[in-house]
Amino acid sequence: MQDKISEGIKKKIEKLVKELNYHSYRYYVLDSPVMPDEEYDRLYRQLKELEEDYHYVLPDSPTLRIGAPPLEKFEKVKHIEPMLSLDNAFSYDEAREFDKRIKKLLGTEDEVEYAVEPKYDGLAIELTYKNGLLFRASTRGDGYEGEDVTQNIKTIKSVPLKIEGSKIPGEIDIRGEVYMDLDEFEKLNKQREKNSEAVFANPRNAAAGSVRQLDPSITTTRKLYLACYGIGMVKGISFKNQSELTKWLQESRFPTPLKMKVVKGIDKVIGAIKELEEKRGDFSFETDGAVIKVNDFGLQQKLGVKTREPRWATAYKFQAHQGTTKIKEIHGSVGRTGVITPFAVFEPVRIGGVTVSRSTLHNWDEIERKDIKVGDTVVVERAGDVIPHVIMVIKEKRTGEEKKFPIPEKCPACASKVVREEGEVAVRCVSLHCPAQVQEKIIHFASRGGMDIEGLGEKNVELLYSNGLIKHFEDIYKLKKEDLLGLPRFAEKSAQNLIEAIEKSKHATLSKFLLAIGILHVGEYSAKLLAKNFRRLEDIYKVTPKRIMQIKQMGKKIASSLSAFFNDEKNIKTLESLKSLGLKITNLDFISEKKGEAPLEGLTFVVTGIMPKSRKEVEDLIEANGGHAASAVSASTSFLVVGEEPGSKLGKAKTLQVKTISYDELLKMIEKKPVNPRLF
Repeated sequence: MQDKISEGIKKKIEKLVKELNYHSYRYYVLDSPVMPDEEYDRLYRQLKELEEDYHYVLPDSPTLRIGAPPLEKFEKVKHIEPMLSLDNAFSYDEAREFDKRIKKLLGTEDEVEYAVEPKYDGLAIELTYKNGLLFRASTRGDGYEGEDVTQNIKTIKSVPLKIEGSKIPGEIDIRGEVYMDLDEFEKLNKQREKNSEAVFANPRNAAAGSVRQLDPSITTTRKLYLACYGIGMVKGISFKNQSELTKWLQESRFPTPLKMKVVKGIDKVIGAIKELEEKRGDFSFETDGAVIKVNDFGLQQKLGVKTREPRWATAYKFQAHQGTTKIKEIHGSVGRTGVITPFAVFEPVRIGGVTVSRSTLHNWDEIERKDIKVGDTVVVERAGDVIPHVIMVIKEKRTGEEKKFPIPEKCPACASKVVREEGEVAVRCVSLHCPAQVQEKIIHFASRGGMDIEGLGEKNVELLYSNGLIKHFEDIYKLKKEDLLGLPRFAEKSAQNLIEAIEKSKHATLSKFLLAIGILHVGEYSAKLLAKNFRRLEDIYKVTPKRIMQIKQMGKKIASSLSAFFNDEKNIKTLESLKSLGLKITNLDFISEKKGEAPLEGLTFVVTGIMPKSRKEVEDLIEANGGHAASAVSASTSFLVVGEEPGSKLGKAKTLQVKTISYDELLKMIEKKPVNPRLF
């Protein structure tokens, strides 16, 4: 279709891409925006619409930063030049010893010129550019082989998709550190704590965990940054020293370390380190030290490397902010998903100028590993000078009166029995009546993906909950119009609309209902699988893990969760109550075990390219007829359904010898009587 696009449209798209990339660079790299957010958003939407209408997307378009499908696994990547780790210096004396070794190896008494920069505590990344375009991003791994995380790195707004400027190498590997700002780290952990998800121990773990998500849409929600400080393999351009490289990186719109000083002699190096350590509290990111590098690349080459470390660089480590205190109490808090997270209450202690009195203990495996007990004297560290966590127990100070905090058998919020799945660190409450979870569960129940009750979003759920009108799913179906009138945001019309939306939601499919009630690990696909294998909701009551695992693609984790849910008497009572309030659950997805009624049973399909129907409609058609619609091609893929202008999945399918078929051939496989003809 691209050859049918007018030059005018092409130029318009190219201009928008250039303009948006420039303003993104000013915002995310220079921290000096000159365009209002609203204007940027308007231009972005305009570009997205043009790309969708004309199927013309430039390789450096900002729209490519989001929307990639989840991966099944990360592919391995070999580094052309090894990504070595750094040796450490823990004192100024050790820094001076490093300088002496450099002079001895170079055979000189002259002062050596060094580059000194803050050591970012993040995840080392290599960005490979070919002819100026981002080709691949990979993790350091073991230094010789990492993982391909290109789709996730593209979500980071400060990572250039295209090298700008006049000096563009044919190919170059740029090394840098992906990190998370301290404010963003604190915000993320607060949200995870609220959701009863395991919190990250430090910003480095948060950055690494964000980059190593198989689903790029999760990475997109995390605000990550990049600092580029080095290169590996390079073709078509050369640099004399670190200063010249840094200047080129900046001119090419790459973010570089916040402060870099080039100084001569170890005394000035130590002065630069002291300056960084004094100012570390003002930095927006966590730094645990300073990197000292010989500035001249020719000297670096002469000095060479040891087995896993360069001889020409070292990392000076700052002292951590720590304190000693006593654990007074340990408690468990319950979050939205039912996860119970242990936390410690300390005798207040000043650490780095801040009074600390409590800290998460993450989970019971962590408590066991560190052998933490109530009454213990512990060392507490403020990671990044922000988040406190227990480093170790001072066992020499034990008196014998310390007590273990056992894994709870009952939920601290509702006293229901808790479950801990095999291989999981999380302890969960699975009760539908748990007050610590109920508000978020109601929001999920009423959401578009659930019962689709229009007008019952987060704000209205909060309003009705705080006024005592809904405390559970069942209460939604007990609401009357007069209950709503007089509440903020509810007039005659809006109240009537909500009551009608609630009434409409009483007619639901089994798969929708199973998704809406928020069973742990049950997503859209697994809800459909259940609906295909159980004709009625009542057929799942008292289900055993063994029965669930008889369903293809259902594993131990989900089998355990479903069995726990449907064997809880309170949950069954709630489901029956919902039915008595008028819910009518039908099952359009049920597939009889009779041979031939599920023509795609046991087959896995991946869809690529432009189809006669939307991709979702084609995937729904596949699943309605017994198949599994996956997002990425793998060795287990049965068929790749190929439309016009297919993407990279076609190349991967050929490599893996996966058979390709057209949309028409897919229809022939289903034959004349599909399971759900409404999807055609």
